Amino acid sequence: MAAIFKKELKSYFSSPIGYVVVAVLLALYGFFYYVTVLYRSSSYISSMVYSNMFMWSMMIIPIITMKSMSDDKKNKTDQALLTAPVGVTSIVMGKFLAAFAVYAIAMVASLIPALIISLFATSMSWGSVLGTFFGSLFYGAAMISIGVFVSSLTESQIIAAIGTFGISIFLILVDQLGTVVGGTIFQTILNWISFNARYQPFTNGTFSIPSLVFFISIVAVFVFFTARKLESKRWS
Repeated sequence: MAAIFKKELKSYFSSPIGYVVVAVLLALYGFFYYVTVLYRSSSYISSMVYSNMFMWSMMIIPIITMKSMSDDKKNKTDQALLTAPVGVTSIVMGKFLAAFAVYAIAMVASLIPALIISLFATSMSWGSVLGTFFGSLFYGAAMISIGVFVSSLTESQIIAAIGTFGISIFLILVDQLGTVVGGTIFQTILNWISFNARYQPFTNGTFSIPSLVFFISIVAVFVFFTARKLESKRWS
């Protein structure tokens, strides 16, 4: 798994994808931090920066995951992976962790402006800042696991990106859909799968265990699905 992780992470930064994703995310974070500075209050970091970045991060993550599995299928290098003395779960985890590392790099770098602001702010609400930071990592990990699974279904990076982007849009709008359908079982299901609803407790500085379990469960389920998809390829 470690060898696959290193290989995949290196591939992100041997092409423009890693640099572009990190640069775009940091540029957006920089803009929202600039807006926060205009309000002259560090208490707005959680609501103005990380809450606004929820939508943008969900839309950019498909770019990170689009090549994770589809690139191997297109270049026929998946056969070498499948015949390697390593389990399919280790292969999938290596690719998932590499994609997550790209996202995490941008997330860690997004804390730099907060650290600078704290040097000049009279008080800093680190509880809400770190809460939203970790919440962003958790929902990002869940979305990345979904993207890796979608990537395993096709050899086209474009189709993988569009498919994951479509799921991202659905998850962004799921709260509004839940409101439209009214008081039904369908609404309950939509509210339960809402990434935004699970993310909101973190923005208040609350480390939500149910939300953490939800996001980790999403990762586990889609890593399992991707491994089974790869396993079926091995035996076909």
